[in-house]
Amino acid sequence: MILVTGGAGYIGSHTTVVLQEAGYEVLVVDNLSNSDAGVMDRIEKITGKRPVFEEMDLVDAAKVDALFAKYSIEGIIHFAASKAVGESVQKPLLYYRNNLQSLMNLLDAMKKYEVKNIVFSSSCTVYGQPSEEYLPVTENAPIQVALSPYGNTKQICEEILRDSIYAHPELQGVALRYFNPVGAHPSALIGELPIGVPQNLMPFITQTGIGLRQGLKVFGGDYSTPDGTCIRDYIHVVDLAKAHLIALERYMKGNNKKGFEWFNLGTGTGSSVLEVIKSFEKMSGKQLAYEIVDRREGDIEQIWADTTIANEELGWKSELGLDEMTDSAWKWEKYYNEVLKPSISEA
Repeated sequence: MILVTGGAGYIGSHTTVVLQEAGYEVLVVDNLSNSDAGVMDRIEKITGKRPVFEEMDLVDAAKVDALFAKYSIEGIIHFAASKAVGESVQKPLLYYRNNLQSLMNLLDAMKKYEVKNIVFSSSCTVYGQPSEEYLPVTENAPIQVALSPYGNTKQICEEILRDSIYAHPELQGVALRYFNPVGAHPSALIGELPIGVPQNLMPFITQTGIGLRQGLKVFGGDYSTPDGTCIRDYIHVVDLAKAHLIALERYMKGNNKKGFEWFNLGTGTGSSVLEVIKSFEKMSGKQLAYEIVDRREGDIEQIWADTTIANEELGWKSELGLDEMTDSAWKWEKYYNEVLKPSISEA
């Protein structure tokens, strides 16, 4: 059985689907602070199998211990974390408590119950704004001082993992440093569902397209990029989910190098904010109302991945392009608003 923490969330739900399609039994643990248990119904509809689900908070060490005593866990994919950059600036202790304590509780349980393998959900935020000489970003690029408590928790969690694996060589772990996950499952049954005002570009675009938002603000049009807007490496969430399966099996099948590892997960191509908007307009047939406004504090100008090491070491490569990302995100937005949301309201 594979434990997927935060498995009711955006990336966690897609990874649960990929795991079940590969034949694994999945145990999803989620406190539902930023997700919905109804996702389990839709995962079952996609795969024909319902994950085992436990609603709980991983900050509670006693409950984590009881979970490991109850189930026979072979490996862990750890997504569960607070993740809004802006909120982390306002509530730093919440982020440090949730994100650090949950990982430490899992590691304690891993040692006690002899669970050897963990895949950790990390982020390219650990690189900050790389200087030009480090673009595209390799795994050897320097770690920068974090721009937010959220980013700092990712750095600290990687350090906790590295030090724990060094102290306990029977443990094996990898940090997957995501660039910018977007898109949705091709069934349109699961996708990104932010609570409140979206913090990320793609859901703001799709919500504007469907009429939930009056317009889209593009933060900064005077950056040193071809069209003046920020550049990011957007990766389809399904490609990202597949990378977790490959990383987990790398350990479970004994193909890993011993010790702590880390890999960049992206496409290797940067896309500007305006390029993403144009892709959405092309795939949806919708014209978006947007305006370019002042830069947003803390935004990185441009970053994209060098995926060579992930491609060669993991044997993984992204397959889906920007148009497929925007198209799938739009299909999910329409399904949610036209089918799922009305059914929830009626219930």
